[in-house]
Amino acid sequence: MHAVVFVKQVPDSTEVRIDPRTNTLMREGVPSIINPYDAHAVEEAVRLKERFGGKVTVISMGPPQAREVLKRSISFGADVGVLVTDRAFGGSDTLATSYILSQALRKVAEQEPVDIVLAGKQAIDGDTAQVGPGIATRMGWPQLTYVMNIISVDPDKREIVVERKLEGGKEIVKARLPVLLTVEKGINELRYATFPNLLRAARYEVTMWGKDQLAVDPGKIGLKGSPTTVGRIFPPPPREGGEKLPGGDDNPDQVAALLADLLIKRNLIADR
Repeated sequence: MHAVVFVKQVPDSTEVRIDPRTNTLMREGVPSIINPYDAHAVEEAVRLKERFGGKVTVISMGPPQAREVLKRSISFGADVGVLVTDRAFGGSDTLATSYILSQALRKVAEQEPVDIVLAGKQAIDGDTAQVGPGIATRMGWPQLTYVMNIISVDPDKREIVVERKLEGGKEIVKARLPVLLTVEKGINELRYATFPNLLRAARYEVTMWGKDQLAVDPGKIGLKGSPTTVGRIFPPPPREGGEKLPGGDDNPDQVAALLADLLIKRNLIADR
């Protein structure tokens, strides 16, 4: 079984810098980690490999420093890491990103057929949850989102059954392979990297693909190929300290009365 996982490098700091000209995140020099949801996708792919054999290919799109999340994925047990990187890809929105990554997936599938594609349900920096479904749509494959559990996989019948998270419930769904899943953190517990995998990750040379290797349409990538733009992006303001009421433990009735008056003045509760 060949599983492909899409991972993203995301900022691991509140000190995020923003390009005032393009309104995009400036990732160079900012401490980064593998997107937490994507880490669980890698873990699940490795578990599938342990059950059925095969291999795990991990793909990321980003600047050269994103090689670190691929090495991290290798330490988790993945076999191959591919970084899709090119200055021409800079500023791509979710539509352009899904196009670029689908081209990378096609290239991987040409080398070896793909059975299952996994990704985190969303990235913690953009929170759009659009790229995974966008890739599936471009590939013409079924997409199963918000997956909490892979119940069964039948490689012979080319079928998969999963449990999806819904608002206020869950759903059991069957689909044909190849399929794309976006997963929740609760799908598994992350395991520690083994010493042999850590050594392999340290020595691993990540494969690099740019626009020429993927044969992408220049009009569909980067800022030029992105139909949506960010009007403004900024970090949230720091939280201010809460209001303190006098009295404390010495006079709880007084504090309760002051709090009730305050909530009434702010129209948060009704005055009886």
